[in-house]
Amino acid sequence: MANTNLQFKTNYSVLSKIDPFYKGGKVQISKDEQHIFCISGSHVNVLEICTGKIVHRIEHDDQEDITSFVLSYDDELLVTASRALLLKQWDWRQAQCTRSWKAIHSVPVASMTFDTTSTLLATGGCDGTIKVWDVVKQYCTHNLKGSSGVVHLIQFHPDPLKLQLFSSSLDCGIRMWDLRSSQCMCVLQSHYSAVTGLSFSSDGLTMISSGRDKICTVWDLKTQKVKRTVPVYEAVEGVVMLPEKYAFSEIGVKNEGLHFITAGSKGVLRVWEASTARCVFTQDLPATLTSSDESEEKEDDPRSLTYLLYLPASSRLATVTAEHNILFYKLPALTTQQQFVGYNDEVLDVKFLGKGDSHIVVATNSCQLKVFELQTNSCQILYGHTDTVLSLDVFRKGSLFASCAKDRSVLVWQMDSDSGQVHCVAYGLSHTNAVGSITFSKLKASFIVSGNAQAHCTDHREGHDKDVNSVAVSPNDKLLASGSQDRTAKLWSLAAEGELGLLGVFRGHRRGVWTVCFSPVDQVLATSSADGTTKLWGLQDFSCLKTFEGHDASVLKVIFISRGTQLLTSGSDGLVKLWTIKTNECVKTLDAHQDKVWGLHNSRKDDKMVTGSADSTITVWQDVTEVELAEEQAKQEDQILKQQELSNLLHEKKYLKALGLAISLDQPHTVLMVIRAIWQAEKSKELLEKTVLKLRPDQKESLLRYCVVWNTNARNCLPAQAVLQILLTHLPPLELLQFQGTRAHLEGLIPYTERHMQRIGNLMQSSMFLNYMWQKMRVVGAPARLDQDEEMDTSPLVSAQLFSVTNKEKLADCGDEEKSTDSEEEDDVEDGEDEGAEEAGVTNKASAIKTRLNGVQTNRNHCESEESSEDEEHEEETGDHTTFKEMDFLSKSQCETLGS
Repeated sequence: MANTNLQFKTNYSVLSKIDPFYKGGKVQISKDEQHIFCISGSHVNVLEICTGKIVHRIEHDDQEDITSFVLSYDDELLVTASRALLLKQWDWRQAQCTRSWKAIHSVPVASMTFDTTSTLLATGGCDGTIKVWDVVKQYCTHNLKGSSGVVHLIQFHPDPLKLQLFSSSLDCGIRMWDLRSSQCMCVLQSHYSAVTGLSFSSDGLTMISSGRDKICTVWDLKTQKVKRTVPVYEAVEGVVMLPEKYAFSEIGVKNEGLHFITAGSKGVLRVWEASTARCVFTQDLPATLTSSDESEEKEDDPRSLTYLLYLPASSRLATVTAEHNILFYKLPALTTQQQFVGYNDEVLDVKFLGKGDSHIVVATNSCQLKVFELQTNSCQILYGHTDTVLSLDVFRKGSLFASCAKDRSVLVWQMDSDSGQVHCVAYGLSHTNAVGSITFSKLKASFIVSGNAQAHCTDHREGHDKDVNSVAVSPNDKLLASGSQDRTAKLWSLAAEGELGLLGVFRGHRRGVWTVCFSPVDQVLATSSADGTTKLWGLQDFSCLKTFEGHDASVLKVIFISRGTQLLTSGSDGLVKLWTIKTNECVKTLDAHQDKVWGLHNSRKDDKMVTGSADSTITVWQDVTEVELAEEQAKQEDQILKQQELSNLLHEKKYLKALGLAISLDQPHTVLMVIRAIWQAEKSKELLEKTVLKLRPDQKESLLRYCVVWNTNARNCLPAQAVLQILLTHLPPLELLQFQGTRAHLEGLIPYTERHMQRIGNLMQSSMFLNYMWQKMRVVGAPARLDQDEEMDTSPLVSAQLFSVTNKEKLADCGDEEKSTDSEEEDDVEDGEDEGAEEAGVTNKASAIKTRLNGVQTNRNHCESEESSEDEEHEEETGDHTTFKEMDFLSKSQCETLGS
């Protein structure tokens, strides 16, 4: 059984995240080669190359999609164009828009470029016009018309003194514009399909153009004629002229003259000699399972290249693939240096990999596997499968893993512990259908189970009626569990000879079973299902031991953690839940994904987990149980110290520091205690006002929020109203309105304040009548007082000054007692008309009024006169009393009659 001293996990926090940053469109790299700029829907992401992190995000306020952008040559200005026909100039390092203006184009801008001086900006629109803008003086300098259709390519001549602009549109011609005369100098006709790239020689006299018509053309700009047409036998998306001053013998450059590199639909880089139209070097591609003729072109080949960029500072090339991957190659050997994945599409599975779980391997909706280094987000793209990879499993030592795919294949991969490079070491091709699940043996890397057959096909059984979604091997390598779409899970025996024997069936799920997983310590199997539940099963009798319900949709993954005492589950609702098995309790729900969480894996040290979702995000989580526990303990210790400090400050009568400390604790009750202590001190009104006004604005804001809470309770309304009077009297309205939620606070104060005012008004009325009765009543048999007929003292019982809490509570209790005995006393008045019972009840009634009047007397200093003292002494001597509530309904004459 699991260790009883093991501490359960309570929470995870996001340690790092791999988000999509590029979903197609233009890509540009800064001149200092530190950042990559790329479009992702309605914003431009700025990726730091050294760390692989998104450092800036440029987004329009109107949330319109960005159609094009360009970075100036000096890396200072970024200009974007949106579908709202607005151009915006940005300080991209601060992500602030410094200027915006209308594009004048009647339709969105399709292409943009800066000249080498970073002063002229050209925009090509879908309406066939070209605008040239002076970004320094902020006006349009040229309006060039004549292009047919969308201007998708636009570029300045590298020599700024020439003032020439080149553009291409749907007519496949290259227009050469003279900006001095605003006229088209000529149209260079050579291509029969869209022109995709232009590259200039260092002297500016030669230009090379590439097109999707599978040719590249070398132009003499001086004569405006074709010097050479080079057939490249693939749709070319980018062309780069190699610098002539460097030696590139490693890639076939052995002769002098112009050489250029092309990138296109075949996904390889090729080096061409311009003078002979000969390919002198072709990049090697990683091998796949199916060998095909390289000359055979696939329209949807994920390796095809869409952009080619030259980085002169570091002598590198950058390419962009059709699957939104950005790859860096080092010249002259064209070796892969860095790889970034711009968009993962739907993540189907993810596992920790490498020594110390330094990497993760990811299966996406693609035939490529991606291995990320967690520290830099740099990626290795693994080629081998020819169709979507569906499942992964890593051997317990972390350097060996297997993958299976829709191409009916199983591949085994090995990571080099020193270099981190991954290579395919074995493969299997025995399946007749897509392979949806795979698992390694646990003790030794001796076999792999895929679907419901072993890797070497020593046995093959039709164990389920529908697709097998998951397989798992027990910790001792003797049992195999399988989960199927037929709503069952089955347990098999694994014999030494590789034979499978059915031991039993787990029935109970209402829908298909997505995952099966063995407990690492107990004879228990966990299954997750599309019915939204996770179940634990006993391996001895195949009975259901526990059911965990909490997900609103299918539970796609389940794994054991904390030595088999807890579970982690992920579902189609985008949630990850942490369960404690003993209590069936969902300890924590983690929400970081927007779609199905297909991938879930725990690190070998049991301190991290990784999740992959259909929203194209990969999240690495850190166990923060111990950290939060330590923080909570530290917080409690800090609270104790602050409480002691608060007591010391109150004892030393340092009220300002005490009030500030109480507010910093964010404990309204403690603040109320300090307010009462200040209130009860000498010169309470002045001291409270002086202390509250010395608080900082944020402390006053907190105090106003606390007053709303206090004012809801009648016992605390007086200190709340006292503080409110100070704040509303001395703070100007503009300062009050700057407090967060002031309007809501005041709206919450009004109804309770009106209720308190009504209650105090009723109490004052009762006090006035009590005062009247106190002055007018006399004991039976006592001589009449000379001043009996004088007017009563109408001074109010409740003073306008602030009362102490003790007096206020006594008044409240007095009012409550009066209300509670109204009905009884009304009956007493009616009974009191009986003359025979009058004398018998005098003593008891007088005793009752004595008790009540003594309570009121403690609240009324001005009522403690000689008259009340003499009456009290006379009552004690004679023992004759009259009930106060009976007197409520007696007139003056009746009182005299009763007295006689």
